[in-house]
Amino acid sequence: MKLEGGCYCKEIRYESTGEIGLKGQCFCRECQYIAGGDSVLVMGVPEDGFKLTQGELKSFKRTDIENGVTREFCPNCGTHITTRAMPGMVMIKVGTLDDPEVFEGPQMAIYTCDKQAYHRLPEGVPAFDKTPG
Repeated sequence: MKLEGGCYCKEIRYESTGEIGLKGQCFCRECQYIAGGDSVLVMGVPEDGFKLTQGELKSFKRTDIENGVTREFCPNCGTHITTRAMPGMVMIKVGTLDDPEVFEGPQMAIYTCDKQAYHRLPEGVPAFDKTPG
């Protein structure tokens, strides 16, 4: 499947080819910072099928927490584009897709141990305190 997307200011553009590995909703505290208090919707795609077609991303990785992940974003408008948390996979933020409808909803909810009282878990979807397996 080919996916295309980019940031809010249009400085960053990307495309991804290959099978979607997972569709998730993450409630971790770090994602809450990125999302302004809510959870984050992501699609996992093969790293070797993901490429920037325009612009350069800035990256950030916390070193003060165990297993910090690399978050990549537009240096101009700050839109978070990807998270690199698993070898061989890039987690694309659903809101950056040109057609977010392809997401169709999460297959799992992760890091529910950090969810806030106002967060709602998606119905009928497996939920995990951290990540499965």
